[in-house]
Amino acid sequence: MQNFRLTIEYDGTNFNGWQTQAQNCRTVQGEIQKALKIIFKKNITLIGSGRTDSGVHALGQTAHLKIKTAMPTDEILRALNANLPDDISIINVEEMPLKFHAQYGIKTKTYRYTILNRPSRSPQQRNFCLFYPYKLNLKVMKEEAKVLVGKHNFKSFQSTDPARPERGEDSVRTIKRLDIKKKDGRITIDIEADGFLYKMVRSIVGTLIEVGRGKLAKGSMKKILSAKDRSCASPTAPAKGLCLWETKY
Repeated sequence: MQNFRLTIEYDGTNFNGWQTQAQNCRTVQGEIQKALKIIFKKNITLIGSGRTDSGVHALGQTAHLKIKTAMPTDEILRALNANLPDDISIINVEEMPLKFHAQYGIKTKTYRYTILNRPSRSPQQRNFCLFYPYKLNLKVMKEEAKVLVGKHNFKSFQSTDPARPERGEDSVRTIKRLDIKKKDGRITIDIEADGFLYKMVRSIVGTLIEVGRGKLAKGSMKKILSAKDRSCASPTAPAKGLCLWETKY
């Protein structure tokens, strides 16, 4: 048996997220498993580093699969891309030790949220960013974001997962880095952490937008974090601005 790691890029616009669901739901995992069945003539389970929701994109999603084959990695890559739709691409295929696990071996993940912050919208980028034409105070956003860096209970930024509504989950995570930058009318918010709760990044971004608009006073982020109550934070930002940027092992 061999173990292969895939690095995957996809446009999440027309997917019902990463994870396979009902028969008629189009998912990234489902499309790749279809391609694997065509190539290897058998059902193969693909294990991803984690789920992304409907409309969320990826440049650095990773997954692994186990199979016995004489096919070299470059040929597997070409065969997969030949059998995948245009909104998914396999960027790299690498043979790994059998103990490698795409989900459990993660050290950190980085998500990037993109906001188009200018008066006019972008037709070409409409599926990949949040168009927000109002002025945002980046200095205040950066100051408020500092309190989120480190090990904290992020329950205030955790939405209820409809797939697992009654599942208890430890809400403590460690954010290693939170960078906010603006260039050419685009604000990027990069968050690197050892793990993320359901809709955590989008909840943080939604709250930071309210901070930048002046709708939340200075010190609000610290109070929201301490409350451990989702109702204290702002609404989640739309999925289309979010991208799984990088996964580190």
